[in-house]
Amino acid sequence: MSFIGNLKEILGMDTEDDNDNEFDTIDNSNDSNDDYGNRNKVVNIHATAQLQVILVKPEVFQDTKQIADHLNSKKTVVLNLESTTPDVTRRIIDFLGGVAYANGGNIKPVANNTFIITPYNVGFVGEDLVGELENNGVYL
Repeated sequence: MSFIGNLKEILGMDTEDDNDNEFDTIDNSNDSNDDYGNRNKVVNIHATAQLQVILVKPEVFQDTKQIADHLNSKKTVVLNLESTTPDVTRRIIDFLGGVAYANGGNIKPVANNTFIITPYNVGFVGEDLVGELENNGVYL
């Protein structure tokens, strides 16, 4: 047993479940260096993270169901509302804002009548831009 394995046993840490994790891993160790094999694991990023950004330009409120389906699938949506009336714009923002909130996501303005809706697992950098937009009359 390796030094680290002995140390874990002395401290009462379970060593049988060390290799059970939710990510696909590749062991880069060779057979002559088994004591350090567990430290040389590489996470396959393609299997754990897939980001898709959907660009949409709805014209009527009925188009929001398909957009909500994208949000429920954890996809980021860029929403262009330039071709909708102010009443329809408000209804779409209210509805999709509720979908984003229910999924733990966020909705932010990025330009006049253009918004980005992100799922819970996507961060949004550029809060200073949002403040600048609000100062120029763009409100959510």
